[in-house]
Amino acid sequence: MIEEVRLRLNVDVTVASDSPPPPAPIESFTDMCLHTSIMKDIAFHEYTRPTSIQAQAMPVALNGRDLLGCAETGSGKTAAFTIPMIQHCLAQPPIRRGDGPLALVLAPTRELAQQIEKEVKAFSRSLESFRTAIVVGGTNMAEQRSELRAGVNIVVATPGRFIDHLQQGNTSLSRISFVVLDEADRMLDMGFEPQIREVMRNLPIKHQTLLFSATMPVEIEALAQEYLTNPVQVKVGKVSSPTANVSQILEKVAENEKIDRLLALLVEEAAQADRSGHPLPLTIVFVERKTRCDEVAEALVAQGLHAVALHGGRSQSEREAALRDFRNGSTNILVATDVASRGLDVTGVAHVINLDLPKTMEDYVHRIGRTGRAGSTGQATSFYTDRDMFLVAHIRKAITDAESGNSVAFATGKVARRKEREAAAAQKEARVALSKLSLTGPTSINIEDKYKYMLAPPTSTRKEGAADDAWDD
Repeated sequence: MIEEVRLRLNVDVTVASDSPPPPAPIESFTDMCLHTSIMKDIAFHEYTRPTSIQAQAMPVALNGRDLLGCAETGSGKTAAFTIPMIQHCLAQPPIRRGDGPLALVLAPTRELAQQIEKEVKAFSRSLESFRTAIVVGGTNMAEQRSELRAGVNIVVATPGRFIDHLQQGNTSLSRISFVVLDEADRMLDMGFEPQIREVMRNLPIKHQTLLFSATMPVEIEALAQEYLTNPVQVKVGKVSSPTANVSQILEKVAENEKIDRLLALLVEEAAQADRSGHPLPLTIVFVERKTRCDEVAEALVAQGLHAVALHGGRSQSEREAALRDFRNGSTNILVATDVASRGLDVTGVAHVINLDLPKTMEDYVHRIGRTGRAGSTGQATSFYTDRDMFLVAHIRKAITDAESGNSVAFATGKVARRKEREAAAAQKEARVALSKLSLTGPTSINIEDKYKYMLAPPTSTRKEGAADDAWDD
C-alpha cells in the first residue's frame, strides 16, 4: 500500500540495505502530529494538503532521520524542511541570551535565504518569542551581531557571512541540533565547500542533517556520504529534467539583432495583453553579463515597458527593491544574470527568455525552471547563434525525449560542466576547421575523426517550437 501511494505521488525513496526502513508518506498535515501553533499557521496560509515532497520528506524529518532530498522546482520543498525544523526547535530547552541557534539553514544566495526566512516566519507567526535571524552579505553586520547575541531559534544564512560571525564570536554551533543545506549543489558551484565543511565538522555530535539538491553530481554524493548518517533519499519527479509543462522555443537570431528581436517580441506580447484587458504576464529575461543586463533593461524601459535589472553588481537594497516590484507586479519584466536562475521562487512567471543562452544544459534547466512551477504551464524562448550549437543540440534532444515520454538525463556538477565546456570548445574547433576546409579546398586540412560526430548538419528553419517536427533538420 505504501508503494502504491509513493507511485501515485511520483516519489522514489531509497535507503541503504543496513538502514531502518523509511517512514511512510503522510498525505494530511493533520496526521503529522504537528504543534497546534504550526497547524494554525498552515491553515492561515491555506495549505490544504501536502505536496509530494512534503508528504514523504516531512515524516522522515519529523522522525529525526537524515534526509537527502531531490525535487523539481516549485515543489514545495522549502516548507518540507521548514515545518519539521520549527517542530524540532519547539521540543528543545528554551534558548537564553548568548546561546547559539537550535537550527541552521545554509543557502547559496541572499535571495534564496530571504525566501526561506519568509517561510520560517510564515509557519512560526503564532509562536510567541520564537526568533529567526537572517545572516547574509551586503547588509549591516552590527545589526546581525546584536540579533545573534540576543539568542535566536533559527539562523538562515549564506555560508561566508555565517563563518564571519562565528569567527567574531557573535554566535556558536554548540546548540545546533538541526541543519539544512539547501541548494547544496549551487553552494558547491559557488565555492562554498570549505565553509560548509567548517560548519559540519564542528557541530555537536548529536544533530540531524537535511541536504537538498536540485541535481546529484558526484560532489554532492561525496558530501552526503561524509556528513549524513544512514540518510533516506527522497526523489520527486524527474530530477533536473526540463520541466514537461514548459513549452520551449528555439529561435536563431544574429548577435547584433538580439535586442531588437527581444523588443519586438515583448512589445507584441504587451499589445496582445492590452487588447485582452490584462497586464503583460511576468517575464524573466536572462543575459550573460551585468553590463548587458542594465543595457537591456534600459532599452525595454525606453520602449514603454516596465522592466528592472537584477544582478550581482547591484546593492542589496536595489536587488530587494527589484524583486519586490517584480513580485507585486508593478514591474512585469525582470532582466537578470544567473544570480536569479536558482532558488528564485516568484509565483506566476509565465515566460522565460534566454537572450543569451548559458554555457551548460544544467544552467539552462535551472533558468527555464523559473516558469511552469507548481503544476502551472509556462513558456521558454531561447535566442541562439552558431556559437551555441552544441547546447542547442542537447536542448533539442531533451525536448524530443520529453515528448516521447523518455527520461531526460544529463550529467551534472562541476566535473560534468567542465567536460561539457571542453566538448563545446572541441565542436567549435571542428566548425572552424570545416569552414577553412570549404574555403581552401579538401586537400589543405584534415579534420580529426574524433570531431566529425560533432558537426551538426545545417539547419533549415530559423524557428523551432517544442511541437515542431523539425528536430531532424
